[in-house]
Amino acid sequence: MKMTKEMTNKQETLEKFEQLLVVLSELREKCPWDKAQTIDTLRLLTIEETYELSESILNHDVDEIKKELGDLLLHIVFYAKIAEEKSWFAIADVMESLIEKLKHRHPHIYGNTQANSAKEVEENWEQIKLKEKDRKKQVLSGVPTSLPPVIKAFRIQQKARGVGFDWEYKEQVWDKVTEELNELKDEIAGYEDDSNRMEQEFGDLLFSMINAGRLYNIDPEKALEMTNKKFISRFNYLESQTIAKGNSLHDMSLDEMEVIWQEAKKYDNKNK
Repeated sequence: MKMTKEMTNKQETLEKFEQLLVVLSELREKCPWDKAQTIDTLRLLTIEETYELSESILNHDVDEIKKELGDLLLHIVFYAKIAEEKSWFAIADVMESLIEKLKHRHPHIYGNTQANSAKEVEENWEQIKLKEKDRKKQVLSGVPTSLPPVIKAFRIQQKARGVGFDWEYKEQVWDKVTEELNELKDEIAGYEDDSNRMEQEFGDLLFSMINAGRLYNIDPEKALEMTNKKFISRFNYLESQTIAKGNSLHDMSLDEMEVIWQEAKKYDNKNK
C-alpha cells in the first residue's frame, strides 16, 4: 500500500514523540538538574512557560509559538515521566484519558446531540462538565483560585452562562456598567478615605466591563495587554524625544509632555 502524505506525517510525528520520550529518559537518568526535579519544582516553571507562550501568541510570532509549544510539551512529558517513576500513571494514560474526555464532550460528533454553532458546542460542553462533577460541587468550583483576576472573572462569567445565568440581551450589560460606574463615583465622593469600599466598587466596575467584553467577543486580557504595549511604546517615544533634546521628564510640564505624546500617537498610527 502506497503511503499517503497524511500517513507519512503521522508516522513522523510518532517517531519524533518517541525520540522525545527517549531523550527525556536519558536526561532524567544522567543530568543532575533533571534528576532533581519533582512536580512541585516544575510547577512555577510551567506557569512561566505558559505565559511565554501566551505572549508569543499575542505577538503572532510563529517561530516563538513553535518554540514555546515545545517548552510546554516538555513539561507535560516531564510530569508524566515523574508520575510513571512513582507508578501513578504514564503518558499513554494521559492521552487515553484525554481521548475519552474529548469524545464524551463532543456528543455532536461522537453521539446524537445536535450543535450547529460554536456557542452551542460551548454550552453543551459546560453542561456535560457539570454532569461529570460530583453533584455536591458548586458550578464555580471548577475555576482555579490561582488564575489571574482578569482571566478568573472571565471564566466565572462563562461558567455562570453555562447554567443560564446571563443577560437576555447583551446590550443590557451597558446599563450595568453605567450603574457600577455611578456607584464608584458616589463612593469616592462620599467615602474618599475608605479605600476598602472604593476598591470594592472599582472591582464591580471592572467585573462588569469584563462581562461586556465577553458578550461582545472581546478578550479582556488581550485587550488590556494591547493597551499596555501601546502605552509603553508611546511613553518610550516621549522619553526618548525628551532626552534627545537634552531635557528631562521631571522638568517638563504636562502640557509640554502632551505635545510629544500626540506626536507619539501619530508615530504609532504611521507604523501600524
